[in-house]
This record gives sequence, C-alpha cells and structure tokens, in this order.
Amino acid sequence: MTAFIDSSPCPSPRWLPGGHLQTLYGALLAPTNRVRFVRERIDTPDGDFLDFDWSAPGIVTSPGHQSIQTEGLARGLAAVRWINDDDRQIIAAMGDTPALILLHGLEGSSSSRYAQSIMQYFRARGWLVVLAHFRGCSGTPNRLARAYYSGDSDEVGFILQATLGRSPLAKWHIAGVSLGGNALLKYLGEHPGQNPKLQAAVSVSAPVDLVAAGNKLSQDWVCRQLYTRHFLRTMRPKTMEKATRFPGAIDVTRLSRAKTLRDFDDVYTAPMHGFKDAQEYWEKASSKPWLRYITLPTLVINSRNDPFIPEPSLPGTKDASASVTLHQPAQGGHVGFTTGEFPGHLNWLPAQLARFFQSIR
Repeated sequence: MTAFIDSSPCPSPRWLPGGHLQTLYGALLAPTNRVRFVRERIDTPDGDFLDFDWSAPGIVTSPGHQSIQTEGLARGLAAVRWINDDDRQIIAAMGDTPALILLHGLEGSSSSRYAQSIMQYFRARGWLVVLAHFRGCSGTPNRLARAYYSGDSDEVGFILQATLGRSPLAKWHIAGVSLGGNALLKYLGEHPGQNPKLQAAVSVSAPVDLVAAGNKLSQDWVCRQLYTRHFLRTMRPKTMEKATRFPGAIDVTRLSRAKTLRDFDDVYTAPMHGFKDAQEYWEKASSKPWLRYITLPTLVINSRNDPFIPEPSLPGTKDASASVTLHQPAQGGHVGFTTGEFPGHLNWLPAQLARFFQSIR
C-alpha cells in the first residue's frame, strides 16, 4: 500500500500572495501569543547538552513566582526560569494526558513564531508540551565543536528517550518543523516501531530531498538574498565562536568566505558531522528514501509553493508507506500558513496537527 495525498487548501488570504510573502510574513510579522516555559538542561552521552523548554498544566511561569531560578539563563528567551523538583513531579505525574514534543527548524528556538503558535495552541487545550532545542540553538553555545544537522537520527532518538521517560504515562505525539521535520522522518523510517509510546507524528515543511532544497537555496538569487543570508547571519558567528574554542578544528578562512548554504555545509556541517562534503551530507541526510519504512501514523505537510523546496522534489504516493499522509496544499509558503483577515493568524497549522492527532486516537 502507498501513501495518501491530501490536497485540501490552506486558505491563504488575498492580501498575502505568493510563497515568499507567505513565508516571510509568517516568520517575522504574523501575530502570535507568547508562551513562557521552564527550561531543563540534559547532558548527552558525548559530553554535550540539550535544552528542553517545558510547559504544562500546574507549572507556574509568571515572572513573580517565588521559585524563579534564572542564573545562567540567557536573556530574551521564551524560557523564564530553570525547571525545579516540583515541576518534574508535575510532569511525571501526568497520566493519560496528551503531550507534544516539538523539534524546531534551522536556527529556530522556542521563541520562533511557528513554535509559539503550535505550543500555545496545544498548551491552551491542556496538553503537556516540550520543545527540544538542537545544540547551540537555545541561546547558550554548546560544549563541543559539533553542532546539529538535518539527518541526525541519533539526536532525535536521544530526545525521545529523554522526554518520554520524564512522563511515562502521557500520550505522546511528536512534530518536527523544516530541518527538525526531516530529521524526525529519517528517524521514524530508520527505527520503525521503536517507540511504542508515540501515538503519531507530524512533519511540517521538511526538505525531504536536501539536494533539491540545498541547491535552490544556494543557486537561486532571490533565495540567497532572502533566506541564506538570514541563516548565515547567526550560523557563521556561532561557528566562528567555536573556532576560537577549538583551534584547528574549523577552516576559518573558508568559513569567512562562505556565501551560500553549500559553502557553509562544505566547510563546516559536512566535515564536522562525518560527511565528505555538502553533496554527500545532503544525499545521506535526506529523509525521502526512508518514508516508505515508516509505520507510525505520520502526517507530512508541504505547501506546493514553498519558495526553497521545489515542488518536483516533494514525495509522491509511491515514496511513502500507507502509514503516511501527504498533505500538500497549493499555498502556505515555508512554515508560513497565515490565514484570516489582516493581520492574520497562525492557527491553521496547529489545527491541522490537532485534527490529525485526533483522527488516529
């Protein structure tokens, strides 16, 4: 059996035409509520750490709460304090409660608009929610020379182990956005049935064919100006900082000259994470070849006008298993999906997640 394609529309408003505008407005300007979290830092087996931002019924995040502990917490974050023992007990005691793990996209965090809209939607409905930051994305540099990359299945496995174990009786779901969505899909295909506690999964705007997306971001002039420059604005300084802590580990001269995503992945991402170059990294880290092995009920959302994921690279029915639903609306941009009258809102996307999760209960 093959996957099912759902082409039902995302009702993008007339005042927001085209994939570029839908992407940029959703990422930079669309109104959203601000969700506050408590942060937990968990050490990884290789001596690094990941930061997890939690919110749940009963966990107090108001600024004046007496249990505020903020030492070592970077400013301007969606996380307002460190987790404490009372919080852990609340999380552990949540029996039969629906719960959501969110994996962010390239250079995203719990402050990203899409993350805020998704987490607020589910938190308002009584869910336990947690966003897992990839290394170096939580506002604090990670300890090692390595960072994160789009096909890191081991990291996804560690995230699942850490979160599911903290609330073993909850009804767990997981969603990944863009880079996080690709890593999630690859993990699910590589490890079918490994996490029986998971109820369902959703991927949003994942570049399942990293070669196609990487080439578009690197070769298309508009994409280079709008998106690659935005990504490199944070990725390059963070990597330069690593170079000062790990002399000789990173080619600083080549890094300073990197102008495209291919350049950056050639000089840093690929060699630092065990690949020969960007081409090999993109080929081996793509999740598309793994979609046919997924057994968990999974929704894969990709708009057909995503400005840096070419439509021909999107998965078809024969590329995925019968456990996968491919939702491919004509409009929406890349993780944009703004709907409603001006100034619009971001409720369409979390509502799709909720509808899918409800359908497989």
